[in-house]
Amino acid sequence: MFSQKLYICVLAMACLVRIPRATAAACEPIRIPMCKSMPWNMTKMPNHLHHSTQANAVLAIEQFEGLLGTGCSQDLLFFLCAMYAPICTIDFQHDPIKPCKSVCERAKCGCEPVMKRYNHTWPESLACEDLPVYDRGVCISPEAIVKAEGPDRCKCKTVRLGLKTYLKNNYNYVIRARVKEIRTRHHDLSAVVEVKDILKSSLVNIPRDVVNLHYNSGCLCPELVANEEYIIMGYENEERSRLLLIEGSIAQKWKDKMGRKVKRWDQVLRETARGNSGRSSSRRNRH
Repeated sequence: MFSQKLYICVLAMACLVRIPRATAAACEPIRIPMCKSMPWNMTKMPNHLHHSTQANAVLAIEQFEGLLGTGCSQDLLFFLCAMYAPICTIDFQHDPIKPCKSVCERAKCGCEPVMKRYNHTWPESLACEDLPVYDRGVCISPEAIVKAEGPDRCKCKTVRLGLKTYLKNNYNYVIRARVKEIRTRHHDLSAVVEVKDILKSSLVNIPRDVVNLHYNSGCLCPELVANEEYIIMGYENEERSRLLLIEGSIAQKWKDKMGRKVKRWDQVLRETARGNSGRSSSRRNRH
């Protein structure tokens, strides 16, 4: 398997060997600032988005700076760089290696809900459907090549739960649930939980039954422990009828008073939304 023998530094240096033009264009050092932190330092143009030079790729990838700033997915930067500045090795000169389909799906699941808040959707040029599946083709993922960063990569950010956080994050769903198990499949994590109570739902029908909560990265953030009961706040993927645990999602041990607080906070959120809607309508009428 390619991912098991991917020695980045050795292969990157091998790319510097002169290769006849008729065979393939040579690898070149990455000059895209956003991608210099990646675990590879050589790329090849044109990239997977058909940019002929890195200068063109820079202009295109910079449009995602705002989305990266939201922290919607720990996989987003890795995925974007794998598309815009694909890894180049001596063994894969003709066809730069693509990111794995699962990496794309995790980035999309985490970030598309944020994009939709601003009336944007996941770009068709970054569609996940045609990307290789791990173990069925050659592709790269953080799990395959960033092994040394594993423990550090999974440090979870602490999100303080309060009215300000609740209003800012505008969660799609809030549930009380007991964790049955944490499940890993093809590097995708999900929490299997038994829903005890539904405090809020928006796009996806949530049964009082056993459901899956899907993480959007290879890290268990927010952290959940089997057989414990939590209040869980997250987002929904309406298209796939999925409940998501993405950056900013919250899971805290269940307390009855927390359920009462959330109901009050949600009332404030609805009243704030109605107030904003009324002011917008008034402004339109004046114009």
